[in-house]
Formats: sequence, structure tokens, C-alpha cells
Amino acid sequence: MSDFISILTHARRLQAAVRELSVSELEQVAEKLAAVIETKKEQEAEKARELEKKQALKDAILKQMQEAGLDLDDLAGSEVGTPSKRTGQKRPVKYKFTDNAGKEHTWTGIGRTPKVFAELKEQGKLENYAV
Repeated sequence: MSDFISILTHARRLQAAVRELSVSELEQVAEKLAAVIETKKEQEAEKARELEKKQALKDAILKQMQEAGLDLDDLAGSEVGTPSKRTGQKRPVKYKFTDNAGKEHTWTGIGRTPKVFAELKEQGKLENYAV
């Protein structure tokens, strides 16, 4: 497609490309191109009207905010979207168990139960290892 555009936008290349076309064929191409240009102008005008409507709405909203004594910072207040206090912090350990090999196992009590603590739970001894 870029070759096509480069031919259309360069006068010498365009002349070379349409050298074998008759005048009536060139006039048909010109009519079709004019129709495409008109459609494109209408689309751009519609976009401009939409942008004007959006800007008018923005201006009206800003005016209402100013009359109410509000600022953009008031809308983006700290209550909305604040991360929880625990973000990035590890949960405290609820259970700690040291096996016969001397390896220490810990569990927060949340999520999938590790095998060691599942066995202790089956034996009814899990609460003995609460921290």
C-alpha cells in the first residue's frame, strides 16, 4: 500500500503509472478520487463537530465545579482507590513447627495447607504449634 501512496503523491511516478490510460479513463479516475476526497472531508468535519461537543461539555462541567467550589484534586481525593495498608507486607506467621531434622516450617494460616501442617491438623495437634 505504501507503493501506491508514493505513486499518487509523486507527480512523475503518477504520470508514468497512468501513461497508458485514455482521457475518459483518467476523468473517471478523477471523479472517483473526488468522491473519496469529499467523503474524507465529511468524516473530518464530523470528527471536528464531536470534538467541539466534547469541549463544550468539559467547559460546562468545569464551570459547574468552579461554582461549587470544587477542584480536579477534590475529585481525585484520597478516599478513592487508596491501596490497602497491607500492600507489599508479608502476613504474620500463625503456626511454627520444627521437625525431627531440625527444619523449621511456618504457615500464615491462609492459602493451601502445607503437608506438615495438614498432618498435624489430622492428628488434632495443629493448635499446639500456634504462635
